[in-house]
Amino acid sequence: MNASVSKEALDARDRPARLTVGVVGAGRVGPALAASLQLAGHRPVAVSGVSDASVRRAAALLPDVPLVTPAEVLARAELVLLTVPDDALPGLVEGLAETGAVRPGQLLVHTSGRYGTKVLDPALRAGALPLALHPAMTFTGSSVDVQRLAGCSFGVTAPEELRLAAEALVIEMGGEPEWIAEESRPLYHAALALGANHLVTLVAQSMELLREAGVGAPDRMLGPLLGAALDNALRSGDAALTGPVARGDAGTVSAHIRELRAHAPQTVAGYLAMARATADRALDHGLLKPELAEDLLGVLSDSNAANGTNGTHGPGGSGPGEKR
Repeated sequence: MNASVSKEALDARDRPARLTVGVVGAGRVGPALAASLQLAGHRPVAVSGVSDASVRRAAALLPDVPLVTPAEVLARAELVLLTVPDDALPGLVEGLAETGAVRPGQLLVHTSGRYGTKVLDPALRAGALPLALHPAMTFTGSSVDVQRLAGCSFGVTAPEELRLAAEALVIEMGGEPEWIAEESRPLYHAALALGANHLVTLVAQSMELLREAGVGAPDRMLGPLLGAALDNALRSGDAALTGPVARGDAGTVSAHIRELRAHAPQTVAGYLAMARATADRALDHGLLKPELAEDLLGVLSDSNAANGTNGTHGPGGSGPGEKR
């Protein structure tokens, strides 16, 4: 065997066919996925983007790849990543199909968590091969995103005949495919938004309140605490619940509500909603004693919470576990 081609030829036979890749929508996701596919041997050939930020992202992650119109992206690429906001996706697909931009045999991949492959039906009727590959990851729009794809789960929906292709693409990007049924996509996406998107809001609010309380480095204070809480929650679920709500410390929760109403009233509604949800879960799992739950739920009720007071408890602290 010719030594100059043996290893390369064997590698090529072991991998799926290399594809030309296009990106429609150079937001935070598309260029990162295309750059990851490039590392796997595929060839980005075109990208579309409108805003200045999109142009900068494309230039940083996909240097020398031309910026063209969406129709031109489809004309140049065998694999097209549709990485536009969820609400824009149906109209984009319909428009591309109606204008004849979609080519038979073209792999059309969207990255929306909300949708499965049904949203690509107009392109399917034009002969495209539909895939839904949603990376369960938050993106920054920088090169660090490519590294974060290693080990990242992808919510994958695909026709039976394309499951192997979908799996291969995800694995090539360093990800792990998780198969999601078409009808389960909205619930799947809601679960991720609840955990990741709302987490950012909660952490940002917590840092603001710590600054208000005089803490000079709230990020340094929260880092170890939140890291441990996340690790415990992933390992143990509801058994990891701690704090005054799970313990039934109604007086402490009442004091929290009064302080939040005085210093950050915009956080009260969120605190109450999460405290009620925490109380319900703590009760269901036997962590919150029923005899303590009545006063706690009274504090969290709309009528008492409006005044931030509770008739039977003062603002006193709880036991030694308060700051866990």
